[in-house]
Amino acid sequence: NNDAWAARCWVRAAGGREVQQALSDCNQALKLKADAPDVLDTRGFVHLRLGKYDDAIKDYDAALKLDPKLAGSLYGRGVAKTKKGDRAGGSADITAAKSIRSDIEAEFSRYGIR
Repeated sequence: NNDAWAARCWVRAAGGREVQQALSDCNQALKLKADAPDVLDTRGFVHLRLGKYDDAIKDYDAALKLDPKLAGSLYGRGVAKTKKGDRAGGSADITAAKSIRSDIEAEFSRYGIR
């Protein structure tokens, strides 16, 4: 069940303790449905937690191609770009995310992502 794999991926990613297992869960969900923007968004979050910024950006790009208004993907991509040294690109994505969801920064902060 794609939804079950996706949910377990998110729970593990959000908890921050089973991040490698979360990646495996996301990959399993994407095997069942490759064009799931929410799962691509979550896998981007997992990569962000793992410090794999290029992989995070790739997943966030794919999610945003399917749903350009995903505030979490914009914000996460902005963080990843900033961590890679692209301050202008990161700032633009973060600003766009905040225009969609004003509380997106607070949400990411709850998960330890700044």
